[in-house]
Amino acid sequence: MHKTHFPIQDWFWSAYLVSTHTPGMSAKQLQRQMGCTYKTAWFVLYRLRQSMINDARTPLHGRIEADETIIGGPVKGIRGRGATSCATKTLVFGAVEVVVFINKRGASCEKAGRLRLSMTEQADGKSIKNFLVTHVEKGSTICTDGWRGYSKTALKDYCHHTNPDTARHIHRAFGNLKTWLNGTYHGVSPKYLQTYLHEFVFRFNRRKTPMAAFQTLLGIAMQKSHITQKNFVKPVSKG
Repeated sequence: MHKTHFPIQDWFWSAYLVSTHTPGMSAKQLQRQMGCTYKTAWFVLYRLRQSMINDARTPLHGRIEADETIIGGPVKGIRGRGATSCATKTLVFGAVEVVVFINKRGASCEKAGRLRLSMTEQADGKSIKNFLVTHVEKGSTICTDGWRGYSKTALKDYCHHTNPDTARHIHRAFGNLKTWLNGTYHGVSPKYLQTYLHEFVFRFNRRKTPMAAFQTLLGIAMQKSHITQKNFVKPVSKG
């Protein structure tokens, strides 16, 4: 917010709209709401998304489901992880906590807890290890499919369970992510995808407390460095 021509009350109103509007808000929508230019709306959203990741957040812990997904349009004749060789495809790592709770009937149930998402160039053992070390507490139990990248070396600091049929929480999160990207933004360029992943994680982890999301966004924003026009990546689309 520092040294911008956007009024401070409009910054707060934009932050409120973005954090509490359930499906998210595109730059065109914010432009109409605030009566500003598209470039200003895009820049405001860009800054707010940078404030949706808390650098001091605690790592995931306990039982974790981990997997990868591919974001982007279809590639003719190529399927699976090999499709990421196409410029329109991006490989994304995901990890989600599995929370066990007792429902009203006294039965033990599961639900998704906190989520982490990160772009990656490949799903090899080194990349998987770096992702887990960054986002998951050592000693946690990692549940994965049979992909060879989840090797003993990559998961040496964790308990590893392999069972593709149990990864329903991370798969549901991936499905919601793709629906959200296509429904709200009609697709996202790989160049900007990581900031949108930050936004989705922020929303997912606070999906039950929208007002807390607004307060948290303002709190994190106060700790972030100022983003100037020099290091601002100009918008290339109007999604």
